[in-house]
Amino acid sequence: MKKHGVDSLIQVEDLSKAFSRGSDTLQVLQQISLSAEPGELIAIIGPSGCGKSTFFNILAGLLSPDGGSISLNSKKVPHLRGRMAYMQQKDLLLPWRNTLDNAILGMEIQGEHKRMAREQARDLLKTFGLEGFGDSYPQELSGGMRQRVALMRTILCKKDILLLDEPFGALDAITRSIMQKWLLKVWGQFGPSILLVTHDVDEALILADRIYVMTSRPASIKGSLQVDLQRPRKITELDMVKCKEYLLGLLEDELTVPEP
Repeated sequence: MKKHGVDSLIQVEDLSKAFSRGSDTLQVLQQISLSAEPGELIAIIGPSGCGKSTFFNILAGLLSPDGGSISLNSKKVPHLRGRMAYMQQKDLLLPWRNTLDNAILGMEIQGEHKRMAREQARDLLKTFGLEGFGDSYPQELSGGMRQRVALMRTILCKKDILLLDEPFGALDAITRSIMQKWLLKVWGQFGPSILLVTHDVDEALILADRIYVMTSRPASIKGSLQVDLQRPRKITELDMVKCKEYLLGLLEDELTVPEP
């Protein structure tokens, strides 16, 4: 849970990124600035294709920014790979590995002994709703269960910051709602800072302490909203409706509706 009165765990300042396409340059990110405190759950929303995944790829160390800086615990960090745990849009479970062996993949990459890693993962099966499925393979699991395996793999990397890129975007509405409640429970138990990309304004409001709104490409931060409302939250509550109207107002200016 969020720890008040402390310095930011992560501080992003004026981050920019462009890609070359032949003789053309595509500016994707333009002076992105945001921060997250220890134990804070941050949601990032914006128009489709605005560069949210590119931003996460930079935070994960998979891409290098063209400009700007990223600081962890008030210290600028030029090399980010391995500093944060990253759960991408797809669960990316390996079909030849069972639940336990998929869950410990990140630990193995970090050099942990496989037997000890499996013991740690086995202890978490019940917490992640996977008791009795440790030996099951991805094709034997439901969509929600696969996402829980992917999140367990992310948690087991033992990083202070989790990057979750549309983790529930491919799930049906009922499973998505269940997974949102479950994520809050796991977050409360393990206490990492979470940066969550979502296209769903309702999901952002249900989950986040703070929400950043990105503009269309080239993306910058258009505004933010502190959600100081008690959990669990219902999207039909008056304060939530007001928050949603504010966020939709920011987003509507960024959406291009094709002419009939």
